[in-house]
Amino acid sequence: MRAFFVFFLALAGVGGIAAQTVAQPANTLPQWHYGVFADLAYLKDTNSPANDLYRFRSTTPNVDEPVLDMAAGFVRKDAIPESRWGMELTLQGGKDSQEFGYSGTAPNLAGSRWLRHLGPTNISYLAPVGRGLTIQAGVFSSLIGYESLYAKDNFAYTRAWGADYTPYLMMGINAGYAATDKLTLSAFLINGYAHLSRPNHAPTTGGQMAYKATGHTTLKETLLYGPQQANTAPQYWRFFSDSIAEWKAERFTTALEYQAGEEKASTADATRALWMAAMLPLHWAPGGPWSFTVRPEVIWDRNGLWTGAAQSIKAVTTTVEYRATFRGGQAAIRLEHRYDNGQGTGAGFYYGGYTSLGEPGLRASHNLVIAALIVTVQGSHH
Repeated sequence: MRAFFVFFLALAGVGGIAAQTVAQPANTLPQWHYGVFADLAYLKDTNSPANDLYRFRSTTPNVDEPVLDMAAGFVRKDAIPESRWGMELTLQGGKDSQEFGYSGTAPNLAGSRWLRHLGPTNISYLAPVGRGLTIQAGVFSSLIGYESLYAKDNFAYTRAWGADYTPYLMMGINAGYAATDKLTLSAFLINGYAHLSRPNHAPTTGGQMAYKATGHTTLKETLLYGPQQANTAPQYWRFFSDSIAEWKAERFTTALEYQAGEEKASTADATRALWMAAMLPLHWAPGGPWSFTVRPEVIWDRNGLWTGAAQSIKAVTTTVEYRATFRGGQAAIRLEHRYDNGQGTGAGFYYGGYTSLGEPGLRASHNLVIAALIVTVQGSHH
């Protein structure tokens, strides 16, 4: 175990934290950052579901009524060579904070109902090792996925299906090392795939390689491996891969994300569950306050382990944003259209009726028309 821990720290790298802290003189970088943000939205569902719910969603789950999806405040201190300890504290509430970190197949973590009100909350240390080794422990942003839990950090207001079924946050320890100016290695040791669940007492491991191929192109490959069932025998461990290729220019950004996961069930039939997801966001910011995004996506949950239904879903989201700045902050208004179509056993979206058994009726597809307001106020100082 000690040898593994030393190896873990020596090879690890997180995000580009280490690269950022050594790339510029410390006196040019603010050490403390703080802010508050909130997003409110109205999602109009053309199916007008009787229960006002967007089926299978852990974020933006309510339709046909105005909702405060997220409100949060944060403070963060950077770990830099002149001040090697860092920290982050995020307190959050709203509909998007209620179900995002749970598992549909494992018991909840003790205390999860208050832990869900913590966003990234951790301590970090920049160790004087080579180019700088950053170690971080607590709750931190997931190394898996292209989109964030927070709509303010994404191109579209609603998140992709793949994002809702991969971790938005992780709980445990990670370490980071920028091996070169272009290559960053990462590793993590966490409590589980869903950070608010407790399937067993064994940890889950993983790592990431991020490579800046050109001035515009970044490639990332993240792997996760660990037990997500009560039976922790290695043949039942979950393997998950997340591959991202991003091309970013001054006014245009696009990315291709492909996810694949598999897990053998510790049941009599030993079913092997498979998951695949892909998306291709296209974001154009022509200058000024306007920007435009189109995001096609598809998922396939062969056995229903991830979503709860054996299904495939195709979706297309189109977003127009107007952004206004003011002293210390900004406000963004987003208008969005989203089309979802689900096929398979148990697939479909709620509509305005009930079956003869008193259960909500289902239709294969629906359209959402969304209006959202996101307000952010933040600052920083040395």
